[in-house]
Formats: sequence, structure tokens, C-alpha cells
Amino acid sequence: MTVMEIDRIDTDRIEMPHSSGELTLDAMFEALEKMPIPEGIKVEIVEGNIFMSPQRDVHWYIIRRIVRALEDRFGMNVNVLSDVRVDYPGHLNGFAADVTLIAEGAVKNDKGLWRHQDVTFVAEVISRSTKGNDYGPKKTAYATAEVPVYLIADPYTGRCHVFTEPKNGDYLTELTKTFGQELDLTNTAVGLTLKTDDFPRD
Repeated sequence: MTVMEIDRIDTDRIEMPHSSGELTLDAMFEALEKMPIPEGIKVEIVEGNIFMSPQRDVHWYIIRRIVRALEDRFGMNVNVLSDVRVDYPGHLNGFAADVTLIAEGAVKNDKGLWRHQDVTFVAEVISRSTKGNDYGPKKTAYATAEVPVYLIADPYTGRCHVFTEPKNGDYLTELTKTFGQELDLTNTAVGLTLKTDDFPRD
């Protein structure tokens, strides 16, 4: 896991879009695209910090099972994404969630990005070095964006946490289950029961 602070970016390579010289998410991602980042490395910006992390087997197995459950529920044409940039409220938040479900009929904005207003479900699979993001600033940003359902799958503790009812930058409801128990999401935006029997632990 590599974490890079903003001031470590070579700002001479970033074209500043405003006379104030303030960095933007677009400028930061544009600079990252010019860097020799190895294939298979997830890159996202959380509160202005750039996080790069390789995907692990356990991580991907859980992501696959969540995506499969969404496809079984909504069909193969469901707009479900993995590691795709969506900008969220707060200071320089460009997340690439492990699983993002976009509302049916949603369209991209004029920058070619999906809008956080159209996200109905997000799932993050915990990595040791970035778990503070998933439980902290990312959770706050998802709640502020009023993402209806936020799921954290933690292979280190063997638990899933489901957050619903976003209000004023927080979630009012949390459901916690251990791997092996079913997650009843039938009364949420995703309307399904998620089985976790096959979620591997790390």
C-alpha cells in the first residue's frame, strides 16, 4: 500500500485550472494518468490524499460475489461498477469504490463521469492500510451524498457492516453480521438478501 500526500505530487506537471492555483480532482487525476502506475493498482483520492493499493485475491473474491448477487437481482445489464471514479462531497474526494450500483436510467455528467446523486449502493472490502478511510471519511462522504446503502465487508474481522438511512452526513442505521450469516437488504434500495457463506477471511 502506498499513500501519497498532495505536496508530494509534482505540481509543475499539473495544469492549474484556476488563477488561484488551487488543485482540483480533475487536475490530480490527469497528473496520475501520466504516472507509471502498474496495472491492477487501484487509485483514488480521499480528502486530497492519493491512495494506491494492489488488489488481493480475498478482496476480489468478495467483490465478485457482491457483483454476482446484484446481477442475479437486477440482470446482467445492471449498471454495476468496480474501481470506477465517482466524485463525492467534501474536500477532493474522488473515490473508486470496490462496488458501485448506479440507478437505472442515470446518465454521465458533461465530464463523462457518473454522478454521486445516482449511486444507490456502495460496497467496500477492507484493506488493512486503508480501513480508516472506509470506516471514516468515505463513510461520511457516502452519507453526505445520501447513498442509500453502504456495505463494508471486513475479511480481517469476518464481519459485514451495512449502513442505511443517510442523514446530515451520517447513517442512522447500522446492521452488523458475521461472515456466514445472510444480510437482509430486502427493505433497502437493492432489495435482496446477500449470502456471505463464501466470503473468505484474511
